[in-house]
Amino acid sequence: MNSVDDLITLLQDELGLPLTAADADAAFDDVPGWDSVHLLWLLTALERETGRSLPLAAILEAPSLRAVFELTAAPAS
Repeated sequence: MNSVDDLITLLQDELGLPLTAADADAAFDDVPGWDSVHLLWLLTALERETGRSLPLAAILEAPSLRAVFELTAAPAS
């Protein structure tokens, strides 16, 4: 995954959510069709895509999809 646009495409393709690039910076409550189950699915999908474990606590604290993407781009700790 090279960009936040790749993340948006992943969510569009696998969850069928009607997202656009503008949704990347929206609070999760403002993302069309988003619910808490999607966040858990997203964590699983990102771990599959990146090949590494991601910190659940950091994902849960992320305020937006862009923030989640930035966690995937951060070096593994």
